[in-house]
Amino acid sequence: MTTTTATDPIQVLHEQLAPARAQLIAHGVYQSLNSLDDLRQFMQQHVFAVWDFMSLLKCLQRDLTCVTVPWVPRGNAATRRLINEIVLEEETDVDQHGRPTSHFELYLRAMEECGADTQPIRRLLDALSVGESVEQALLRADAPYAVQQFVLSTFSIINSGQPHAVAAAFTFGREDVIPDMFRHLIADLHQRFPGQLDTFAYYLDRHIQLDEEVHTPLAEQMVRELCGTDAQRWADCQDVASRCMQARVALWNGIRQTLSVAAPGIN
Repeated sequence: MTTTTATDPIQVLHEQLAPARAQLIAHGVYQSLNSLDDLRQFMQQHVFAVWDFMSLLKCLQRDLTCVTVPWVPRGNAATRRLINEIVLEEETDVDQHGRPTSHFELYLRAMEECGADTQPIRRLLDALSVGESVEQALLRADAPYAVQQFVLSTFSIINSGQPHAVAAAFTFGREDVIPDMFRHLIADLHQRFPGQLDTFAYYLDRHIQLDEEVHTPLAEQMVRELCGTDAQRWADCQDVASRCMQARVALWNGIRQTLSVAAPGIN
């Protein structure tokens, strides 16, 4: 177990990111989900972030392990194990009935259960499957502008060719902050919409548990392995994580503007 000190770079990163993290967790979009239609609209746009998270994950697996044939050992074995453990649970977790599924496919099932429209995200997948670019696929999906900007921001990091930057986006832009964001969503779902959001509630609960207890510590260790004592890499991580949080706030702003009622004065 790693002992943190005042100069521990992970702790320093947390302190630097605290204001942006607080803004994200306190965002008004959570309180603006006043009806099932609002939640459907939220899910129809948020699903793109669920999908591009998987692309961040697979980028890390591609860069930090060997996924080509013939196989050769690549990188640090400890880092390989870290990313493969996360891949196992993100890409092949189990649903509430014990059946294997990815978290993205579980989210699609949750959308279908509550009547949210899955056609836009499915159009994106169809376009990608025939070789269209991410930009083209987003247009095919008729994704809202805020969604397009969020996904393109993610892919700019993926395409940077810097595994430590991708790891920072994955760790501090996603895994670390997601549990607190999702707690705002799950608070009273069962009471407000009984029987229609069972899968969504399970998805949120599962993410809170895995990300907080397992994935965030593993991901932080991955960042440590990739950055080592390189001050520039740690600075890159701070910059990338800040940009990821800003991109998420912009996405939440865009979603909130599409909802039927938005609570005034809250960002």
